[in-house]
Formats: sequence, structure tokens, C-alpha cells
Amino acid sequence: MSTSEDEHEILKDGTFNRQGNHFTTKFGDAEGEVEAEPNRYRLIWGEICPWSNRASIVRKLLGLEDVISVGKVNPQRTPEGWEFSLDDNGVDPVLGIQYLAEAYSASDPEYDGRATIPALVDTKTGKVVNNDYHTLTNQFEIAFKKFHKKNAPDLYPEDIREDIDALNTILFNEVNNAVYQAGFAKSQEAYEKAYDKLFRRLDWLDDRLADKKFLFGNRLTDSDVRLYVTLARFDAAYYPEFHVNRNRLIDFTNLWRYARELYKIPAFRDTTNFESIKKGYQHRPFGIVSKGPDTRIWDDPIH
Repeated sequence: MSTSEDEHEILKDGTFNRQGNHFTTKFGDAEGEVEAEPNRYRLIWGEICPWSNRASIVRKLLGLEDVISVGKVNPQRTPEGWEFSLDDNGVDPVLGIQYLAEAYSASDPEYDGRATIPALVDTKTGKVVNNDYHTLTNQFEIAFKKFHKKNAPDLYPEDIREDIDALNTILFNEVNNAVYQAGFAKSQEAYEKAYDKLFRRLDWLDDRLADKKFLFGNRLTDSDVRLYVTLARFDAAYYPEFHVNRNRLIDFTNLWRYARELYKIPAFRDTTNFESIKKGYQHRPFGIVSKGPDTRIWDDPIH
């Protein structure tokens, strides 16, 4: 099983080509789908990871804490992959495993990709059911709807669902994944292509938010979750470590205001750990983690 992006995800021209998602089981009542059963599935996530962070945010926004349990991996990935070293005795208390890769091997002994987060694991079998970060939040929003808390936000409203899907595709290709294409690039050309793509789209998003609280006006949606997780990591990780350094998040007037608006919402704030983000992304000699940036400014008044 792979434990590094360098093994299978770098093209000949130096471009980072992220691996696909292997476990894509959907929840629902249709043929081939599985029931969205409460107290059966466990969301494995890590505070470093934007893909899994957005699943943890949506889980809290919708009030699914008593329906889907969570396990958390150490933000620093080991040579054996993601490890449950934050737990007592270094094993997940529900799944009884030390490394997430064990659940992937139990699901498919022939699997040779990376054991990625988020992963939704069936606690009855110990097998990964879904690691498709593209659709996992949508599964929570639709298939688990009957378990949502009272007055939970409709993050995926039907009347603008196509617009959300279209924007989410843009966000993935030109923001969420673009920072990694810059950071993991193995050629100057691949790096600069990703860098330019990223900042063109960030400029566009900053303009879009000039007269909007959220991406779709006053409606908090799935798209806001997807953009937020990249913005929250930008100044602490992507700017210094991935060299996407034209300017910082705090230099964007509207994106910076928008990110702090979201940070005020408990589900966003409670799942954002800047120290874990820095520990996971920074690879400095002697294990030193940078003291800055000063994240207290996320609590500054919004004008």
C-alpha cells in the first residue's frame, strides 16, 4: 500500500495527479446503495486534512454527532500512513486498529493506493465503506437527512443544487487541489501553472464575495464548507510550505472577511486546529514548528 504521493501520483511532466477514490458506496434506498443506519459508521478524519475537515464540519452543522461517530488520526503522517496515536494505547477505541491502512486492507487486500482520510468505516465489519471526499458531505446532507437536528441548515438545497455542483467542481480543480498541484509539483512549469490557476480563481472568488456574505448570498451551503477548509490552511501551511506566495489570505479583503464569518460558526471553529495544521504540513529540522502566523486575528472584529 502506498504511503506517499510520490509513488503513483506524479506525471512525467512533474504535475501532481491526485489518486482517485476507491470506495464509493452510496447511502440510500436505491439498488446498490446501503442504508444510512445510525450508530454504525465511523468517520475517520484528521485536523491537518481539508478533505476530512469538511466532512467533520458538515457532521457538526447537521447535528449528526450521535449518529456517526468519529475517530481522529495524528496530524503527522508516519511511514506506515495515518496513525491513531492520539488515542490511548495508540489504537482507535472502536475499530481496534493502530493504522488506518489496516481498515483499507480489510476492505480490499489488493488495494495499493494511499489509505486516505476521510474514510467512513463500517464498525460492524471494520471495512471502509466510503472514502469519496467529492460526495461524502452530500451523502450526509441527503441520505442522512432524517437524522439531522431540528433546524439544521439545508447545505444542499435542491433549487440551487446544480449551481452548487458546478461551483464545487471549480473549487476542487482550481483551489482545493490546485494548492497541492503547486506544492507537490516536480517541475517549474507544473508549479507555475498551478500557482497561476489558483490565484486567478482566488481573485475571482474575492470579487464574487464583494457583496455577498456567503458564496450563494445569505445561504450557507456545501460550497462554503469546501472553500473554507482551504482558506483556513492558507497562511499557516500553503503560503509558506507550498510556495503559493503571491499574497496571503489576510491580503484578500473579501475572502478574509468571509473566512472569519465562517470561523465564528461553532462547527467551523471547533474543527479548526491551527497548531495541528502547522505540525502536519511543516517539515522543519529537529521537529520545530513555526510560532506564527498569529491566528488570534481570526477573532478580530469584522467590519
